Amino acid sequence: MDHWNFVSDREFGNIESKMKQSVTILGAGESGTGAALLAKAKSFDVFVSDQGLIKDKYKAELQAHQIEFEEGTHSTDRILNADLIIKSPGIPDKAAIIKKARAKKIEIVDELEFAFRYIKGKVIAITGTNGKTTTTLLTYHLMKTAGLSVALAGNVGESLARKVALEDHDWYVVEVSSFQLDGTKTFRPHIGILLNITPDHLDRYEYQMQNYINSKFRLIQAMQDADRFIYYADDAVINNEVAKIKILPASLKISLKDKSMPVHFDGTNMAFNFKDSSFRIGQQETTLKGPHNLINTMSAVSATYLAGLSIDQIRAGLKNFKNAPHRLESVATINGIEFVNDSKATNVDSVVYGLGSYSGPLVWIAGGIDKGNDYTLIEDQVRKKVRVLICLGKDNSKLHKAFDGIVNEIYETQSARELANLALKVANRGDVVLLSPACASFDLFKNYEDRGNQFREAVLELKKENEFIRQKIY
Repeated sequence: MDHWNFVSDREFGNIESKMKQSVTILGAGESGTGAALLAKAKSFDVFVSDQGLIKDKYKAELQAHQIEFEEGTHSTDRILNADLIIKSPGIPDKAAIIKKARAKKIEIVDELEFAFRYIKGKVIAITGTNGKTTTTLLTYHLMKTAGLSVALAGNVGESLARKVALEDHDWYVVEVSSFQLDGTKTFRPHIGILLNITPDHLDRYEYQMQNYINSKFRLIQAMQDADRFIYYADDAVINNEVAKIKILPASLKISLKDKSMPVHFDGTNMAFNFKDSSFRIGQQETTLKGPHNLINTMSAVSATYLAGLSIDQIRAGLKNFKNAPHRLESVATINGIEFVNDSKATNVDSVVYGLGSYSGPLVWIAGGIDKGNDYTLIEDQVRKKVRVLICLGKDNSKLHKAFDGIVNEIYETQSARELANLALKVANRGDVVLLSPACASFDLFKNYEDRGNQFREAVLELKKENEFIRQKIY
């Protein structure tokens, strides 16, 4: 018997009324395919349309579940004949097919919204410009190691719709981007976390920062009095918005500066003050470095404590958490020099966190496709900590202009292998070689993962070579 039929329906909906409804799903990536599987499980008449080519693995899934699809085109008449359209988050509202659907008053939702209609458990949702993935993975890890029935979903891996289609859980920890939030209406986290808001993806939001802010705050639009809203209170953009709008869920503020906040950093430890308990955790008790990871950790610990974890369960989970790659990932130490892969840092705001995680001296690797960076934001940190700058990119003129005279030694390279050798040559024992590029990677690499993977492989190969040479000498 088909296992898709065993999924429970969310009690608020009368699913019988939807039995004969048709749904068109636009986009057949992870989000769209997950939505298709859930819609099929719920007995919708499902049609998937992708204007591009569908990846083989998703095509195979659609075929295996006898879901009709098209690729390389949008059949307008077929699409506009749907009762419901589920769009992938990458498709903007200004897309022609979306405008036509709105003109016909067809309901359009995002995969996240559609999946939520069938969730039986509770949701912890995490958003923010930076730090989402680390906080989401840590929150999930703490709950999983504590033995809770929990699923990890959203922007960090498999779609929420796929998770809901496969199995019921008590909790869903979901990373949500602004794109995913754009298509939500009733999506209601039991616990929502907002880490920060800095300019990003403004081309999607008509270059209006307020539109981007509004998107992030859709996180709490359906939350109620019984829910909890955790946010970083030192963020000026968030604070300004909080002061302007009505917030229904109970708020929990997190701060690195203000010791009057219920959750804060006291200069030594992370302090947590709840109605029923107060406790402190040192960053040395965790596996994460840097002030930005204090924010991420305080958010995750607060969320999991509110979800019912004991302090002992939280402490145990913090000790063995392993973050996603390319985020201040310590690759290897060669001759007393630590090599760190922070390839995910594709903007200056992210590099602020990377540089702030080390006291120096640093060999800093930066460069790629500049996204309009303002390097004055990190000038002081670079002046104090960076001894050597290695530029990794085809056009490094902006980096030179920003840091000539501030950094004594500046070098150029265009390959990971050459980079690793050069970094080892110019670094001194005790230095940290930090790949934190501040730029996109597409000039020399497929993406930031490819850049980070090539850097890691080059460093590990260099470590092997050095160990072999040392063995021969001794």
